[in-house]
Amino acid sequence: MKPVRLLVPFPPGGGTDIQARLLSKVFQQDLGQNFVIDNRTGAGGLIAAQLAVDSPGDGYTLLFTSGSISIVTMLYASRIKFNPHADLMPVSWLSSTPLVLSLHPSVPAKSVKELVALAKQKPTIFTAGGNDVGSTAHLSAEMFNQIAGLKSTVVTYRGGGPAVIALISGEIDYIFATAPAIMPHIK
Repeated sequence: MKPVRLLVPFPPGGGTDIQARLLSKVFQQDLGQNFVIDNRTGAGGLIAAQLAVDSPGDGYTLLFTSGSISIVTMLYASRIKFNPHADLMPVSWLSSTPLVLSLHPSVPAKSVKELVALAKQKPTIFTAGGNDVGSTAHLSAEMFNQIAGLKSTVVTYRGGGPAVIALISGEIDYIFATAPAIMPHIK
C-alpha cells in the first residue's frame, strides 16, 4: 500500500513537526495506513505548500501546516505560483497550540513586567527569536515589542526547532515558542 506523504513546512523539533509526528502515529493506527513525514522547510512554509500543490491530487500527499501559511501567502502573494484559496483545501483543524514566552537564563527577569522594564533600560541590547518570517511566533515577538514599546531586534529562524536551539545557546534572549517545542527545555 502506498504511504501518505505528510509535508511539514518546518524543520524537525518545532511545534508543527512534533504534532505531525504524534498525529501520524494515531492516523497509522486508526487507518491502517503508513504516513511518512517529509520536512520541506523555507520561505515561511511556501516551499512545502508549492510541493503539495504540484503533487498529484490522489490523497497521498497532505500539507500539515500552521495558521501562519495564511499570513505568509498574503505577504508573498506576488511571488507565489499558486492560488492558496483555489489550490489548497483544508481537510481538518487538528490542534490549537499556545505560544510560551521563554527567556534565556542569563536574562535577569522573572516576569513579563520585569522583562519590559529591563528592556526599556537597555533598549537595543535584547534580541528576540521567531520561527520564519510571518509565523505566529515571529509576529508575536514583533507585536510584543510594539505593545510594550521595546526596540528589541527580532531574529527569524527556519522553524521552531532552530529558534529554540538559538534560545538555549544564548544567541537570543527571549522567544515566543510553541509549547511542544519549548516545554521539554523549561525547568
